[in-house]
Amino acid sequence: MANDKNSIGSPDRDRISLGEDYEIRDWTKSLGVSEGALREAVAAVGNSADAVRLYLERR
Repeated sequence: MANDKNSIGSPDRDRISLGEDYEIRDWTKSLGVSEGALREAVAAVGNSADAVRLYLERR
């Protein structure tokens, strides 16, 4: 995850960082889940956005 919020690219879109409030807010909105569900999914499958999406779909 890049620290420069103006510098976005593939790594920012492909990984979910739970260390930034704005990332949690954006991912929960994008995926339509609660923060708890997002944290559970990341704990279960890692921070890959694709893996988290798949986990949430199967849940």
